[in-house]
Amino acid sequence: MTVFHRNETREPLPAHLRGGVIAIGNFDGVHRGHRSVLERALEIARARSLPALVLTFEPHPRTVFRPEQPVFRLTPAPLKARILEGMGFAAVVEYPFDRQFSQMSAGDFVRQVLLQWLHAGHIVTGFDFHFGKGREGGPAFLMAAGANDGFGVTLVDAFRDENAEVISSSRIRELLAAGAVTEAAGLLGYRYTVEAEVIGGKKLGRTLGFPTANMQLPPEVELRNGIYAVRFRRPDGTLFNGVASFGRRPTVDSNGAPLLETFVFDFSGDLYGETCTVSFFEHLRDELKFDGLEALVVQMKRDEEEARALLSGVSPLGDTDRMICF
Repeated sequence: MTVFHRNETREPLPAHLRGGVIAIGNFDGVHRGHRSVLERALEIARARSLPALVLTFEPHPRTVFRPEQPVFRLTPAPLKARILEGMGFAAVVEYPFDRQFSQMSAGDFVRQVLLQWLHAGHIVTGFDFHFGKGREGGPAFLMAAGANDGFGVTLVDAFRDENAEVISSSRIRELLAAGAVTEAAGLLGYRYTVEAEVIGGKKLGRTLGFPTANMQLPPEVELRNGIYAVRFRRPDGTLFNGVASFGRRPTVDSNGAPLLETFVFDFSGDLYGETCTVSFFEHLRDELKFDGLEALVVQMKRDEEEARALLSGVSPLGDTDRMICF
């Protein structure tokens, strides 16, 4: 996937990507609501034989303005770029968002970013997109700029689910914080997935007969602590079913930092140093504190049986689910 970053050298966008159809938004989660914008951009690009690009902003604006409360990212930038590539976009432009950029006027954003750098041919964004200092630029401003400067603008209405509720990243975060990964998948259009390097641990799981691949997730991840049926993907694309614990391990180490520990079914080998993904299919139970390791092992065997049974019959929700979970 081609990812471009705006930097101080102001390196121009390659000629073959100029004049394209550009979808603008943060798109954290690339959920079903986002896809109504993104798929519209792809449709226009195909109809006009133009390149399709995504303009997004990193880091998330809320993290810049409230660094003490960084936003729980559903799809960190690398994972988001891979999903967008799978949809068919030619490139992702990650524009650095900082306090200086937040003071750029709406007019300068149009001139410097959309016209001078991206040479935009057509813009597609949500109906409530605002930009520029103090959010001075809105849909009417963008439409007027397009008419004046020669680029098209398409505004896409909010996408609603089967219950006529708007799908949003914040709503999905709330579901994940409650452990409702199945409901979250229905809004995302794929299973919630994390990606991290496998690190060494205390190897207690190995002594108990359940060796685990341990991952340290970002501290802002607010997934409910508990036990989950998961699918585990190695960098080479090989997939394994598994059962994972996310939390503080109350029976053996209640004071430790939250850790994702995945028992990968039917696998033996070394995973240390590999950057792998874990996709969450079902919340099996909350964390429990057991009276000793023997009781813990009995429950772990039950968790394994339940996860194996659940994962044996699952099917992909869509193309993205197939790409990262299957």
